Amino acid sequence: MKESLRQAAGSLLVVGLGDKELTAMERAWLKLVRPAGIILFKRNIVDAAQTRALLAEATGFCPPHCGAFVDVEGGTVDRLRDVLAPIPSVQAVAQAARTKARPTIAREHGELIARAVKAFGFNSSFAPVLDLALPESRKVMETRCAAETGAGVVAYARAFLAGLAAQDVAGCGKHFPGLGGGTLDSHLETPKIERTWQQLWEEDLEPYRALRTHLPMIMVNHAAYPLTADPVRPATVSKFWMQTVLRKRIGYRGMVVSDDLEMGGVTKFMPIAEAAVATVRMGADLALICHHPEPILQTFEALIHEGERSAAFSKILFERARESARKRVKTFPAKMPAALNPKQFEALRVRILRFGETVAKASFPTLSQEKRKDGARELSL
Repeated sequence: MKESLRQAAGSLLVVGLGDKELTAMERAWLKLVRPAGIILFKRNIVDAAQTRALLAEATGFCPPHCGAFVDVEGGTVDRLRDVLAPIPSVQAVAQAARTKARPTIAREHGELIARAVKAFGFNSSFAPVLDLALPESRKVMETRCAAETGAGVVAYARAFLAGLAAQDVAGCGKHFPGLGGGTLDSHLETPKIERTWQQLWEEDLEPYRALRTHLPMIMVNHAAYPLTADPVRPATVSKFWMQTVLRKRIGYRGMVVSDDLEMGGVTKFMPIAEAAVATVRMGADLALICHHPEPILQTFEALIHEGERSAAFSKILFERARESARKRVKTFPAKMPAALNPKQFEALRVRILRFGETVAKASFPTLSQEKRKDGARELSL
């Protein structure tokens, strides 16, 4: 029974690694945990060959159809920019799309990101961002958002997701139910977003309602919403947001992923082990722990302990593990994407650079002088 609990608990976790090669300690705990997926960051990535080797070894400890994740949105959130080429930001691409000069540009954005992540061995990118570009969050979100309106976000994201899907790369809409009204960074604090239920439902949640059948995954954030039916709890540990709104009212049937449980947005509300149990209880198919081995093992043991202590939670754990496994088979391929040869890799790099030039030409004439400077700086990094 305990072994079965261990398998179920591990199959709900997506974990990060410390460096560019596995250590003996990491091999030991990966063998114990057998997580559902691996997420890599800039600290883990040197080049395509090294990244693919690291992913191949790490995912060898995972069950079949595991996730190989990376954050590539374009702009400031692009883990491959220094080892391939900088991809334009969501804001710049969406702005270019609105000029009508290149109506397929958002789809091209998705396709290029998909090709890029596949070249390094990944099968999923945690994108697109579906948050509204509201004034309150501008300093936090910067160029990560497509539009101030739900309709504008949907127009960009629908095309972007089609580009990902054409390359068999799984996308993930984030950060449900929306960070557009937030003034704090949820990596550090729990944002308290004071938007009414009507505003959230009609505006922030419009992308999730419109794209619910197009999103393989949705990531839930660590913000709280004081003017709603759950005024205190971060969304990742909220029955109201994860069950009542996402599953029932919106009717989403895909994979639900928690944002990183090491982030201050949730750990300042409850200890990470409690948060892991709560997010699984509320409906998460996958829980992210992205940086350190200690919280990975803490969450793993907490899920097992709660399953041993509570028959009700044990039932939830097994049900969630079965559902997660079923969705992984549907979402992630069994094999790593094929590697590119040097000529193909260089062609991809050149194509991304040219795409960046096209975006700059199409979007900059309609941007303010300040945004032009920001975009030029972003493309030069």
